[in-house]
Amino acid sequence: MNFGHVLTAMVTPFDQKGNIDFGKAEKLIEHLLVNGTEGFVVAGTTGESPTLSTEEKLSLFRYVVKTVNGRAPVIGGVGSNDTQASVEFTKLATETGIDGVMAVSPYYNKPSQAGLFAHFSAIANATPLPVMIYNIPGRCNVNVSAETMIELAKAENIVSVKEASGDLEQMAAIIENTDDSFTLYSGDDQLTLPALAIGADGIVSVSAHVIGSEMKQMIESFKAGSVAEAAQLHRKLLPIMKSLFVAPNPSPVKAALKQKGVDAGGVRLPMVPLSEAERKVVIDALKATK
Repeated sequence: MNFGHVLTAMVTPFDQKGNIDFGKAEKLIEHLLVNGTEGFVVAGTTGESPTLSTEEKLSLFRYVVKTVNGRAPVIGGVGSNDTQASVEFTKLATETGIDGVMAVSPYYNKPSQAGLFAHFSAIANATPLPVMIYNIPGRCNVNVSAETMIELAKAENIVSVKEASGDLEQMAAIIENTDDSFTLYSGDDQLTLPALAIGADGIVSVSAHVIGSEMKQMIESFKAGSVAEAAQLHRKLLPIMKSLFVAPNPSPVKAALKQKGVDAGGVRLPMVPLSEAERKVVIDALKATK
């Protein structure tokens, strides 16, 4: 299933007390929709999922679905490192009106490939919705191998992967050995164009919060055959992509949004606001890409 080419891993806006600010969320959603976003991933890592309660996530799913109102697909983050808890939450999330679910690899407990296969299969069996698997070894300390992903892709509703391994060889193997209807998205902004070149469908992006239109233009240029133009855009956008990871995500992107006039509030501990030096890196990169 194709959810679009530019999916934004949406930040969760907070008020001054650290509660979800739905008013800010509405403004953020509208900003994203007019700036290149073709799909929303809600309550992922960028949405600070580790510090959101079950009820907060469900409320957020319902609100985003209602606000987006069919203008773009909404994918809800449902995964954890507890398979049974992930299954139960997936069932609850399915009732909120979201268009799909995203399940991250189990972190900390380091399951085997057989364990990963069983974990994702259990989640897929808990919902009729399309499932996107999220492979991010850098955060989870376990890699979903190409072989495991290819086997998982045979399930009727496991339709996509957000591949944040940074391994283009692994991405190519998955693309080559899965059905054409199975979609692969880069999970690393800076690899968007290289991933497209080997057959990826798009990007699940942090940077799209502030350069979504440019990223959409880059992808459209590439798909139209204007490879040199796409490459030029890619090189131009790399500094801002890099600056948004000057500190742990999502502190930099929330600072960048505020600089753009879209207030998404602060972050929850253990995330902390940017230092002045870090904030300067973000602001300078934004100025340089104007």
